[in-house]
Amino acid sequence: MKVTSVTEMRELDRTAIEKFSIPAELLMENAGLASYTVLAREIGIKGKVFLIVCGLGNNGGDGFVVARKIHSAGGIAKIHVLGDCGKFKGPAKLNLDIIRQLPIELAELENVETLKSAVADCDCIVDAVFGTGLTRKVDGLYRQVLESMDESRKPIFSLDIPSGIHGDTGQPMGYAVHADHTVTFGLPKFGNMLYPGYEHCGKLHVSFISFPPAMYEKKELLVEINRPAELPSRAQHAHKGSVGQALFIAGAASYLGAPYFAALSFLKAGGGYSRLAAPKSITSFIAAKGSEIVFVPQEETAAGSISLKNKETLLELAERMDMVVLGPGLSLHEETQRLVRELVREIHVPLLLDGDGITALCPHLDIIKERQGETVLTPHLGEMARLTGETVSELDIHKIAHLQKTARALRSTIVLKGAHSLIGYADGRVFINMSGNPGMASAGSGDVLTGAIAAMFGLALPLSDAVRQGVFIHGVAGDLAARDLGEDGITAQDLLDYLPLAVRGCREGYDRDFQERYQGVTIV
Repeated sequence: MKVTSVTEMRELDRTAIEKFSIPAELLMENAGLASYTVLAREIGIKGKVFLIVCGLGNNGGDGFVVARKIHSAGGIAKIHVLGDCGKFKGPAKLNLDIIRQLPIELAELENVETLKSAVADCDCIVDAVFGTGLTRKVDGLYRQVLESMDESRKPIFSLDIPSGIHGDTGQPMGYAVHADHTVTFGLPKFGNMLYPGYEHCGKLHVSFISFPPAMYEKKELLVEINRPAELPSRAQHAHKGSVGQALFIAGAASYLGAPYFAALSFLKAGGGYSRLAAPKSITSFIAAKGSEIVFVPQEETAAGSISLKNKETLLELAERMDMVVLGPGLSLHEETQRLVRELVREIHVPLLLDGDGITALCPHLDIIKERQGETVLTPHLGEMARLTGETVSELDIHKIAHLQKTARALRSTIVLKGAHSLIGYADGRVFINMSGNPGMASAGSGDVLTGAIAAMFGLALPLSDAVRQGVFIHGVAGDLAARDLGEDGITAQDLLDYLPLAVRGCREGYDRDFQERYQGVTIV
C-alpha cells in the first residue's frame, strides 16, 4: 500500500474533487462513515455515550459526521468544539448545520474542567481535534484537552491521525494523543507509519473514501509499505554454487562476533557458499562456532585488522562471487580503512557496505558515486549522519526526505536501520518495513541483516527485491524469536536460529496475527 506526505494527500483530494467530480462533502461523508464503521465493530454503538472532541478544521467536520452516524444508530453523541463554531467553513460548516437540527448535545469548550466532566460520563472518546495539517506546537487549552483525553483511560478513536502528531514526520508537536484506533483517510500518511506516530495510532485502519485505484496506486507516489516479492522456488537439483556465493570481508581483533554472524546468516537464510575473509589470528576461533563457513585467512596489521597487503587476492576472489559484503567488525584502523576504499573502487560485482565499511567511505563519497556495480549501504542513524553531514536528530525527524536525497546522490540502495527500517532507492522509491521488534536492538543484529540480504540475492531475486526481502525476513526472524522467547534478551544468535523459519514463512505464509501486522494497516 502506498503512503503519502501531507502535500501529496492534499493533491489527491484536489484530484478527486476536480478530475473525478467527487464533492468535498462526499469525501467528508465517506471519512465519517468509515470511522463510524470501525467504532461500531470495535466498541458497539447502541446505548453507549460517545464524546466527540472537534477542532475548527475539516477534522472537526469529520467528527460531526461520526456524531450524526452514532445518533442514527442509537448511540448518544456529545460534541465539544475547541473554539468558535462560527469559524467553520465549507463541508465542515455544512455538517455542523446538520448537527444543529438534531437532538445532539453541542458545546464550545472554554476550559478543561468541562471536558473532564464529560469524559467521566462517556464510554469512548472520538478525537477530531487536529488533522494531518498541524504545523505548530500544541500548548495551552489544546494541550490540556489532549492530556485529559489520555488520562481518562477511555478508549480513544482518532480521525486521520492522533491529534498532535505531525503528518509528515510522526513526531509529537509538543504533545500527542495515544489512540487505541486510528482511521486514516485516502492513504496512510508518513506520520501514521513512522515512529513514534505509528505507536500513537494504536491499531491503524484506512479508508480510500471512494478514491479510484488510479489515484491511490499511481506510480508517482514513491513511498509504500514493504511487501516483498515472492521467493523463487528452490530447484530440486540445486547445489551450493547455484543458490548464491558471497564473500564477507569482515572482522578484526576483538571483533569476532560480527564476521561470524554476517557470514553464517547467509547460510541460515538460504545461501549456498559463504566465504569469510577475516584476520588469520581470529579465524580458528570463529571456525569453532561456524565450521560451515569457508575461511580465507588474511594478513594482519599490527592492530589485528585486515592488512592492505591482501588487496589483490581479495579482488581476484571478489570477482568470482555473486556478492561481496564489506565492513562488519573491520575496525577503524587507518590501513584497513584505506583497503576498504581501494576495494570499493575496484570491485565490480554487487557490493554491500556495512558498519566500519561505511565509515571508511564517509569522507570519500565520490568512490561510491563512481562505482559501476550495484551498491547497498546499511547504516544506522549515526552512520547515516556521517554520510549526510546532518545531525542524528535532524535525520530522525525527516528520515524519508534525507533517505531519498542520499540514495539519489550516491546512486545506491540504502537501508536506514531502526524501528520500521526504511529501504531507499536511487529512483526515489522508499519502502517502510513492518517486521521486527525492539528486542532486536542488540549487538550483532545488523550483521545478521547483511547475510540475509546477500542470501536473498543468492536465491535469484533481483538485487532491489533482495534488499527488501532480506530486511523483511530479518525482522520476521526477530518476531519469531520474540514470540517464543520474549523481546528481552534476544541475541544475534537467536536471529540466526530463526532465519530458516522466517524464510519458510515467506514461502508458506504466516499466522493471522503476523499477516495483519505486516500489512501495517487494515482496509475499512
